[in-house]
Amino acid sequence: MARIVLGIDGGGTKTQAAICDETGRVLGMGQAGGSGIDSVGAERALTAIGEAVEAARRQAGLSDVPFDGVFFGMAGVVSEADRAIVRAIARRLQLGERVGVDHDIRIALAGGLSGRPGIALIAGTGSSCFGINERGERWQAGGWGHLISDEGSSYWLGWNAIRLAMGAYDGRWQTALLEPVRQQLNLREMTDIHHRLYTQGISKAEIAAFAPVVIAVAQAGDEMAQALIRQGAHELALMVAAVAKRLGWSHTPCEVTLSGGLWRAGEVMLAPFRQALSSVLPAARIVMPELPPVLGACVLALQELSVEVEESVRGRLLQARLMERELT
Repeated sequence: MARIVLGIDGGGTKTQAAICDETGRVLGMGQAGGSGIDSVGAERALTAIGEAVEAARRQAGLSDVPFDGVFFGMAGVVSEADRAIVRAIARRLQLGERVGVDHDIRIALAGGLSGRPGIALIAGTGSSCFGINERGERWQAGGWGHLISDEGSSYWLGWNAIRLAMGAYDGRWQTALLEPVRQQLNLREMTDIHHRLYTQGISKAEIAAFAPVVIAVAQAGDEMAQALIRQGAHELALMVAAVAKRLGWSHTPCEVTLSGGLWRAGEVMLAPFRQALSSVLPAARIVMPELPPVLGACVLALQELSVEVEESVRGRLLQARLMERELT
């Protein structure tokens, strides 16, 4: 009987699970709310992961028997203590004995380049960059959480949009972000913002939800929103350049694959990023992801079982992209 593995992509606002066998045939996929442990905490992460796995099991027609291999790619996992939290979740859900855990950028790279050496850049709720070279050396830039990092991400755009809107209300500058931000925060008056942010509180996901506001205002011609997007693109390009330098690719060609919901905005995000990357890392080549991160997690789960991910296996995984798109 073919061995069965589970891949998990746990982001700040969305969790995806995929079940496949060792031939690369995807049996089922499921989706639930966010499970990034730095943004939702361990208990909510447990609930979201459990719901996503259960949905994938139902689609696959599988009972709750343990999997032969499991790999988690989780936002917010940067230390061994973080990995221990995720492994404890896997034990509580009785997912299996062989459990691998890493940052979600690792599965973005495994899926985006189908296991080839290169660099992956995530720009979603948060941001981070990770690469592995031909010698197996690895390096990460960014991904240290929203308090000190996450430059260029949806959260970063959202937080800066609120800041710029407040400055416009003060009269320090002008931007069309003011009214859309007021509406998004559901404020009667901008002076209510102190109560909204500091008394009621606002989550990382709520702030990240302002990114579409920034994009829409930028597309309408607002110079401050456009400058904010350019600044974010430059920060993301600097992450890629830092990883490339560490891995010996500063002046040699390397592939860079992009992952995360922010890129779905299209050219309004891609064009300034391409320009910024070409100025700091001219030899880099941007590659659209070959597999989604959740299937990258399956690739890593198979590799943990010493399964060689050959072209036939990749081909079957590629066929599942349509299934993954139906979930998004």
